[in-house]
Amino acid sequence: MTGDVMTIAVPEAGTVSAVRTAARRVRWTFVYAPGAGSNIHDPFGAYAAHELARHGVTTVRFQFPYMEAGRRGPDRPPVLEATWRAAIEVARDRRTRLVVGGRSMGGRIASQVVAQGERVDALALFAYPLHPPGKPEQTRDAHLGQISVPVLFCSGTNDAFGSPDGLRAAAKKVRHAKLHLLDGADHGFAVRKSTGRTRDDVWAEAVAAMVEWLETVN
Repeated sequence: MTGDVMTIAVPEAGTVSAVRTAARRVRWTFVYAPGAGSNIHDPFGAYAAHELARHGVTTVRFQFPYMEAGRRGPDRPPVLEATWRAAIEVARDRRTRLVVGGRSMGGRIASQVVAQGERVDALALFAYPLHPPGKPEQTRDAHLGQISVPVLFCSGTNDAFGSPDGLRAAAKKVRHAKLHLLDGADHGFAVRKSTGRTRDDVWAEAVAAMVEWLETVN
């Protein structure tokens, strides 16, 4: 397993950094984007990349232009989507199947470009931000019905950005969706000590859920 630093050119937005963690016997390539407040050093993304490599999944993690430039607020949606498309083209390998996704905002933007017709084989969404905290009426799921590839939703049962019931309803909009709930985990996949579990336990469960799901994707 290796971690190679890459540069991705984004039309009209400069370049962004990426890291490729390669598996030895590759079956899938996973393109991963972090949440709004993170970057290519996103801890869960790094953990997932190294664990997935043990299961034949090469991961390409990238960050958006605003993080590359050290700005606080996310780029405009067209720039975020253009960055995703550029990352997909760089990572695309005809010898492997392609799954895209990420955590929170990173996964949400991936779902938007897939809904718009970007050609991939599957979509993995960790901690999908279904709505802003405390505003369940402002759902971000109108585009989900346009997604035809298999989708994994993996979120905590205590996620303020989407309740289990809300995520179940969102998943039903997708033709081939699987919802995996992480018991007791919040939006950052943290759990209370009273659960008897640790963050590492939750991360391991999330990655295992993805590995198991990929085995079912035709």
